[in-house]
Formats: sequence, C-alpha cells, structure tokens
Amino acid sequence: MYTLATLLFLALTLAAPARALQQQGVRPATATLPDAPGPASADERPATIPAPEPDSAVTLFPHANTARYFIAGQANIVFQAHAPFHSPYEGVNSLVGRGEYKTSLIGTLYLGYQVIRSPRASTDLILDVESAGGRGISQALGLAGFTNLDVVRNPNLGSKPYIARVQLHETIGLSSTLVDATRTPFSLATKVPERRIEFHIGKMSLPDYLDLNTIGTDSHLQFLNWTVDNNGAWDYAADTRGYTYGVVTEYIDKTWSARYALALMPTVANGIDVDWNLRRASGQNFELEFRHPFLSKFLGPDRKSTLRALAYVNDAHMGLYRDAITGYLNGTDPTPDVDSKAKFSAVKYGFGLNAEQELTANLRAFGRFGWNEGAHQSFAYTEVDQTIEIGSDYSLRSHGRPNDKAGLTFVTNAIKRDHQRYLALGGLGFLLGDSKLNYAREDILEAYYNLHTWRGIFYALDAQYVTHPGYNQDRGPVLVESVRMHVDF
Repeated sequence: MYTLATLLFLALTLAAPARALQQQGVRPATATLPDAPGPASADERPATIPAPEPDSAVTLFPHANTARYFIAGQANIVFQAHAPFHSPYEGVNSLVGRGEYKTSLIGTLYLGYQVIRSPRASTDLILDVESAGGRGISQALGLAGFTNLDVVRNPNLGSKPYIARVQLHETIGLSSTLVDATRTPFSLATKVPERRIEFHIGKMSLPDYLDLNTIGTDSHLQFLNWTVDNNGAWDYAADTRGYTYGVVTEYIDKTWSARYALALMPTVANGIDVDWNLRRASGQNFELEFRHPFLSKFLGPDRKSTLRALAYVNDAHMGLYRDAITGYLNGTDPTPDVDSKAKFSAVKYGFGLNAEQELTANLRAFGRFGWNEGAHQSFAYTEVDQTIEIGSDYSLRSHGRPNDKAGLTFVTNAIKRDHQRYLALGGLGFLLGDSKLNYAREDILEAYYNLHTWRGIFYALDAQYVTHPGYNQDRGPVLVESVRMHVDF
C-alpha cells in the first residue's frame, strides 16, 4: 500500500516541476542546498538573506523571517530494495537473504512561537508533531549500520501521529555584539548575541544539538545510513523513535562552543518508555566544538574547518555480555540473554570525534571516529562499539545545478570481543542475531545524488554496498538501492 502511494505521489509531483520549468526557464544559480536542519551555532550559519524569488525557492510556500510564529513541514519518502544475496543461514534478527523491498514515509509539522523577541534575551516555544509509517527492509534488523535512518525500530508502533518535540528555548546574551542567524525549527531569532548561553528544555532528539555535521547529518537531503548520519558508537539516550526528555545547555562564542546535555534513558533496550528517575538512570553528554581554518596554510584562510569532541556516560538498567555468556555456558540459561542480566546503576561510556573541512568552493570532506566500552549491552541507538567514517560531498552549483549535491562515504563498524562471542553463541541484541557468527567488521560504502526539481521538491538516488552484514563474514555482501523523495513545505 505504501509503495503504491509512493509511486502515485512521485508521478503527481513530477508533473508540476516539469510545467514550471517550461514556464520559468533556467533558475539563477544563487540558492544553495540547505544542509541538515539541526540548529548549528549562529557563527557557522549563513547570514539571513531576502526571501528568494519563486523560481529559486527551496520550500513550497514562503516563510516569513520577521513573524513571531513559525510554521513549516517536511515529508520524506524512501523506497529501498535489495536482491537476493549469499546467506547460508539466518536467525531471528538477520537481514533477510531473499530479495525484498520496503517503503518508509515520515512527515513532520514544525510549530514555533517567539514569546520574547529581544535579541539579547529571547524565548521560543517549540512544538513538533510527527508521523512515521511504512517499514524498513527486514523490519530494520540484521545491520548495525542500518540503511534508512527514517525507519522506526519498532514497526508495531504504527503511523499514528505523536508529539516529537515540545521545548522551551531560551537565549541569554553575554555580549552587545549581534550576529545574523538563520531561522530554524528549533531557534527562531534572526539576530543573536555573538557570545551567549542557550537552554533547550523538554522533549527532544539529542542529535538535534550534538554530533552535528553539515555534510553527514540529514537523512532527508544527504546520506541515509544510521552510522553515517550519526556516530554509531554514541549510544545516545532515546526511546525507540529517537526522542527523549532532557536539558541541553550551550555556551556559544565566536570560534568555539561547549554543550552539556542531561537526558532520560529508556527503561529497557530499544524501549518506547523512559525512566523518569534520574537517580538510577540518565544519559550525560559533553561536547566541545572548534571553528577555525585549521588547514589555512594549505587551502587558504577562507576554507572553513570544524572539529567536535564528544563524550557520554549512560547510567541505566543494562546487562553485561559476559554475564549472559557465563549464564549460558554454566547451564543456567538455555540461550545467552543479556536482558535477563540487567542491573540498575550499570554504566556505559564512550567518546567520539567529528570533523568537516572545506576543500574547494564546491567540495567538502568529513569524518567521524567513535568508541565505547562495549562490555555493557547496546541499549538505545545501534549495536556498534567502534566506528570510523570518512566521506565528502560535492555541490553542482558550478554546473548550473545550484541545489544539487552528490555524496560518497565509507564507514566501518566493529564490536568488542564479549559482544562478538554473545552473538556467536546465539544471543540476540535488539538489532542483531544470525544464530551464529563468523566475525568481521561491517563495512559500508554509500553514495547519493540529490536532485532539486522545483521549489521544495527533491529526489535522490542512493546506493549502499554492505560487506559482512551484522558483522558476519558468512553472509553477504548485499547492495541496497534507494529512491528518496523529500518535500519542504
């Protein structure tokens, strides 16, 4: 049903851009493709520009920068498929070896209101409503680096709309100098103090504020893979939809920023409910960000660089893989079961590095490294204990396609020895479990081309080549192909 709806939607929207292009001719090469919608610091946002002409707009409807209110929306449809691949055996949580295809659809309504508009002390109220429908290939199981970030990891939740974010955003100025800021769904001011403190309080997704990367963060306009758009080893506090309740505090200066986030953990691994008792469960996150042309000696002073260092500590009701293995080998448990070994006050920690670099006017490079202790079970994001990623994107503005981009990245994921042995003995994680395991790193090569057709309508072709799916060298490789349609209202 979702597949038929997708094809109908694609056909209807393709007709409008074709007519518009015939009437309007070639668009001027002035607009740039919007990067990830997360609220980057104002120091790295472009200056506010006048409303674009209709033929260069990248939203279906115009949006005022001066109104107290903010209303916007997005829809993202992803069709994914893979052919049959080598699979001598499968388990409950395996990527299915036969060919399959699935469609996901996610829509978000962004609402905001400026209660206080003073640039030196502003207050925003944020409310976002979301619906996530469709399914991922193999029910989003069998891959640590799953191929579609839009897929909810529990398909039984259905597509009923839910509140994704409800927040109070407060900005307190620490300097009299004001700088331009781009209005986003999470920050409505267009002028902000150069040096300031910002608070975000309420229901949120931590990747809205931490581990951002303007090249690899946004599954709606960039890469699709879970461990490309986020640091796979960052087991950030979230329910199965990716949201939690918390407080994010940011100190933002001209060339650097510091962030601290305290958030609620799920009650069980990949659970929909969160634990409201901060004394026994919480996720603490720390990030430093530096904006400086580190390679100016080689590339020139105009080539921007950004470096981010992230650390986190999770306290939650988690189990140790070693305890699950011991319980199975001594005959206590019929199969290894890490959930049955969960204890309160268990601590999981890790860190990550995140970098991006402008190389030319059109070419940018980025990379991530992540590590966590790996002894405790993967709990909230995905089953990765170490990750290394490197990639780039290229803007086609010099080729008469100002809003088109192409991207290429490689990511390699790994798990620690106890995690490997747990899966090899037949244990199940919340994503992985082939019934046995011949371990190897899970390697993923992803490429995309994002095409802007008309106003807020974008189409993309994406391909992901995965070797050793689920860290199992007995299975795969598999090529996952995708078609994406994105609409910015």
